[in-house]
Amino acid sequence: MGGKIGDLEAEKHVQYIVSVEKRRDDFESVVTEHLRMNGAYWGLTALDLLGKLEVVDQDEVVSWIMECQHESGGFGGNVGHDPHVVHTLSAVQVLALFDKLNVLDADKVSNCILGIFPGCRMKMDPFLVTHGFTYIAICCLSILQCLGKINVDKAVNYVVSCKNVDGGFGCTPGAESHAGQIFCCVGALALMGSLHHVDKDLLGWWLCERQVKSGGLNGRPEKLPDVCYSWWVLSSLIMIDRAHWIDKNKLIKFIIDCQDRENGGISDRPDDAVDVFHTYFGVAGLSLLEYPGLKPIDPAYALPVDVVNRIFFSRR
Repeated sequence: MGGKIGDLEAEKHVQYIVSVEKRRDDFESVVTEHLRMNGAYWGLTALDLLGKLEVVDQDEVVSWIMECQHESGGFGGNVGHDPHVVHTLSAVQVLALFDKLNVLDADKVSNCILGIFPGCRMKMDPFLVTHGFTYIAICCLSILQCLGKINVDKAVNYVVSCKNVDGGFGCTPGAESHAGQIFCCVGALALMGSLHHVDKDLLGWWLCERQVKSGGLNGRPEKLPDVCYSWWVLSSLIMIDRAHWIDKNKLIKFIIDCQDRENGGISDRPDDAVDVFHTYFGVAGLSLLEYPGLKPIDPAYALPVDVVNRIFFSRR
């Protein structure tokens, strides 16, 4: 695979991610306070892929995460914020990074996700009561090894009902195909062992058509490329074994060109402002592309492969 580790400003990205946490009083930090749990997942997973997770205080992070848990079992985006399915998955993923899933009551968390108890007021944004929520719930339940609590066949049938004639998936039946929703659907089907429902050649064609002249990927036709689609599109292509249908070297160059070489971080497109969201997806995309020096990431769980292996194959 093309690209040298020297082309990736790995150390500067580590410094940038660490610095984001320290800038609590910045405007950007204040207006995204409610997303801190997701930011922790993006930043810490990127650090792990870069082989630098040890630069953060594990005990401090785990303690903060548990402060964000509500009596219902769900997690908020920060201390004092309401529980939300998205933040709950991020909390579970971060605990998995640190091999600390044992601090959780898996039944309590999984039951809250399923809404079994009246006391669980887990928020679901309208767009998440679609495949975003479906994927989040299934991924979280799978990591907690509680997937048996749902009717998998019904979940599979619902996902398949949103498949379009172009091979892609929309957010609801009949909705336009979009790379983000495709990842959610393909990822959910992969986690439920049901990828046979995907027309891999037809979907692979739709996804590889997302690569534009710059080498970057977009989310749907006629849109600008964005580093985040290096994850949404490429992970889907890998899960259906069609990643060889795109020009990987051009995609690597696009991601590398989106770096802030002076201060670290990765942006959506070259010369734009960086943020931790795109930094994570840029590093994760390069990991999927087997960029030298990066740990491999699982395309369905969005966690480093060694973390996933530890969850399911290590002896307790």
